[in-house]
Amino acid sequence: MTFTSTEIAYLAEQPLGRLATVGPHGQPQNNPVSFSYDDKTKTVLVGGHRMGMTQKFRNVRASPMVSLVVDDIVSFAPWTVRCLEIRGTAEAIEDQEPPRPGFSREVIRIRPTRVLAFGIDPDQEGMSARDVPDQPVGAPIHEPIR
Repeated sequence: MTFTSTEIAYLAEQPLGRLATVGPHGQPQNNPVSFSYDDKTKTVLVGGHRMGMTQKFRNVRASPMVSLVVDDIVSFAPWTVRCLEIRGTAEAIEDQEPPRPGFSREVIRIRPTRVLAFGIDPDQEGMSARDVPDQPVGAPIHEPIR
């Protein structure tokens, strides 16, 4: 399982996340980004107005390890937060259908390898973490890898 239905619903309602990539000298770089979940490929797409010209796009080309954090504050009193961290490998892809109007034809596609969640599922107390089985893009999530 890549994401639970609750996690997919959470991703659909959030407008921004923060993408951490590895810079050219090994330092982390963290940027606010727009993203969308692609149910067909079970991946997350990061897009933007000039994505192909960004440092994060170049970073992913050089080093594919990334982490995307999506979080929000539900309430200040009582303090209630939700967070989804998606760790994985990414590809910098050109000439793709833009994920949103006005975005460029370059995207970063994230294949999750580990998902950490807090406050997303009301039945889950505390932080949950799970590894995602290695799936080729587009493979049905329930089929075993050959």
